[in-house]
Amino acid sequence: MKKYSSLIIVMILLLTGCSKEEKVKQEIHIPMEIPVVVVKYFPADGENLDVKATGDVSGSLTEIKTKVNGITKDLAKTLEEASRFRAYKNQEAKPSLTYKVVKEYEFFEALPTYDKEGHSAPMTDYNEIVKRINGQDWVDNKGVKEIWVWGYHGGVVDLWESNMASPTGDVSNSDRDENDLPIYKSTYTLYHYNYGRSLSETIENHMHQIEAVLNHVDGRDDTDPEKWNELLFWGKYVGSDKSHKIINPGCGWAHYPPNGERDYDWKNQTYVMSDIEDWKPDGTGKKTKMNSDRWNSSSIDWFVFWMQSLPGHNNGLKHKGKELHNWWIFIGDYDNAVKNKYSLVK
Repeated sequence: MKKYSSLIIVMILLLTGCSKEEKVKQEIHIPMEIPVVVVKYFPADGENLDVKATGDVSGSLTEIKTKVNGITKDLAKTLEEASRFRAYKNQEAKPSLTYKVVKEYEFFEALPTYDKEGHSAPMTDYNEIVKRINGQDWVDNKGVKEIWVWGYHGGVVDLWESNMASPTGDVSNSDRDENDLPIYKSTYTLYHYNYGRSLSETIENHMHQIEAVLNHVDGRDDTDPEKWNELLFWGKYVGSDKSHKIINPGCGWAHYPPNGERDYDWKNQTYVMSDIEDWKPDGTGKKTKMNSDRWNSSSIDWFVFWMQSLPGHNNGLKHKGKELHNWWIFIGDYDNAVKNKYSLVK
């Protein structure tokens, strides 16, 4: 029976004009699991944080550790929820991503740093952090795709909100220095959080990474800025151009909701007509009158709303006659997407 089933599958693929290899290439299984290693740096002064080391964060170690553990848990849950395509209209929407913390490290010392040209404060030494936890084993042998580093800023260290290491090149919200992380066979992304801040800022780190990756896949890195408004993601989905401002109230980006007039304008009460809830590449989606009430004037609610509006699983959207991919594959399985030369459209 198994032999005949295989023959039938091959015949169907031949009749539909697809090879077996091409058919497999098109399949994306969800949810895509993202194994995470969490690394925490708590410079200690007895039972408290050493504010001389952190620059501006003080308090008891117990309090800070409790805060970090709580945000880490909430972050994983929020990112998974945010990957459900238009879940605000479809309660049956499935998440494209799921996060699993597989290991946590705690170091009661200051972040390792080094002097880097162009930076006024010592730069966090990500090579040292990743090598210390034997990152190669976690990434290449155990499938870890993200490393979440908890530390501080306070003007005493410099950091990158996201930083990618990949055999195919760094695509992240950083200066994309190919030497500031160890590069292994598989791609991984390191996120650096500040425990002096809140859940909102950790999610924003991921928002900017999503923007960096989608812009890269869509070709913005090699496109004349004068033509950014013509691109599928930045021009049509976001509704922006080289100014980074909203020139067409589409779906916006992290700092700018559809009615945004400046960075971080999440509480703007001005109404605009936006198609974010029914976005279509050709601009025929239904526009709805909305302002910050739609996301409760909350940065976190805005971030989730925006991410749930990204073309996800079973999005049914087309661009110039071609179906859109589930854009979450560029976060959930970047190496597979690069290997198969995926673009935003199939």
